[in-house]
Amino acid sequence: MRNKILHLATSFFCLLLKAELPPQPGGQGGNGYGNQASPIDMYVYVLGIVAILIIAYFAKKYKTQKI
Repeated sequence: MRNKILHLATSFFCLLLKAELPPQPGGQGGNGYGNQASPIDMYVYVLGIVAILIIAYFAKKYKTQKI
């Protein structure tokens, strides 16, 4: 019973909270392709480099602990 309630609540909140914003009148905040600009678009390359560095760090850390 508890799992059903938890599943129902999770499903409800997933439907309630969406990642998409509704379209804004006037096309404000566009990126030139008809889509709304998102702040993460400016940092895609930086995030990729950071991800590679984190993967390398933890791979080296794991490799040194393994005997």
